[in-house]
Amino acid sequence: MTRRTVRIAMNGVTGRMGYRQHLVRSILALREQGGLDLGDGRVLWPEPVLVGRREHALRALAERHGLTEWSTDLDAVLADDSIDVYFDAQVTSARVDALTKVIAAGKHVYTEKPTAADFAGALDLARLARAQGIKHGVVQDKLFLPGLLKLKRLVDGGFFGEILSVRGEFGYWVFEGDWQEAQRPSWNYRSEDGGGIVVDMFPHWEYVLHELFGRVTSVSAEIATHVPRRWDEQGKPYEATADDAAYGTFHLEGGAIAQINSSWAVRVHRDELVEFQVDGTEGSAVAGLRTCRVQHRSLTPKPVWNPDIPAAYSFREQWQEVPDNADFDNGFKAQWELFLRHVVLDEPYHWDLLAGARGVQLAELGLRSAAEGRRLDVPEVTL
Repeated sequence: MTRRTVRIAMNGVTGRMGYRQHLVRSILALREQGGLDLGDGRVLWPEPVLVGRREHALRALAERHGLTEWSTDLDAVLADDSIDVYFDAQVTSARVDALTKVIAAGKHVYTEKPTAADFAGALDLARLARAQGIKHGVVQDKLFLPGLLKLKRLVDGGFFGEILSVRGEFGYWVFEGDWQEAQRPSWNYRSEDGGGIVVDMFPHWEYVLHELFGRVTSVSAEIATHVPRRWDEQGKPYEATADDAAYGTFHLEGGAIAQINSSWAVRVHRDELVEFQVDGTEGSAVAGLRTCRVQHRSLTPKPVWNPDIPAAYSFREQWQEVPDNADFDNGFKAQWELFLRHVVLDEPYHWDLLAGARGVQLAELGLRSAAEGRRLDVPEVTL
């Protein structure tokens, strides 16, 4: 096999998500397996060039993983004709300026979401990318989780009949940072720095709902800052200005209704950190990160309401497990592979900056709905 090297400038990999999921579990994992087999006698070899603001952190990261190329000068990296792809995992507030430069430089773009702090900025990026003729993709990792892949298999197979509703529960308790270290960075809880659970999670819910059940046509949301005082990475207290919980209702094209609760101020009493229950005329399913359980119409028991006696059965035991029937790779890595094949082989790929703009639009309308106390229509996004 011949090797086709693709040089990837990776900005923001000193952060938690950029490092763990994108550098280590995606790009370096591809290298560890010998590259990506393109199926035409070639193997794609990803060559990362680490980019960031902190020289010491980049150097340490490169040394840890045997990498040789890193830079704190984004302009110099973009001026390098050998760079094929730019990846962005920076804080949201820095993303638009960087992506605008990258698109102007003619590099292919793959980026975390949200793609911008507002819908207008996200749509502008999609327009710029189309005008420049580059390939562009947005991370939509939850579509590649084993639990949701099984759920999509059920949807595509007609298991549910008419889908009536979707109920989602996501979240966990993020420590305040005083007596236990917080699991998320402090900027997540400052709206002035682009933080907030609506901005973070509504783009996820948009693509999950859109891809599996139908386009979101309206949104109604309530938000809260349940924990108003937190402690940052230096142990200093600060006032949380961003929402840490959101309760959303989404009307979908085709008539189904989705309700999704998102919270960093909830203690987990479910099997996984995120779960979706889908109810239809012919059956129901509950999907998490990895598992999916179903109950068909023909096997649905007859519950009887009687609060005076203890339940003689377990409701959970009345559901069946959906088998894997496939080997599931890391979801981030799976999408990276699809995007790289899109870049090199021009294979179809629709998780682009326009799809990213839909997520930003939903977050923006969700915040506006909460502020105005009313349900808002979600217009279809076009360029």
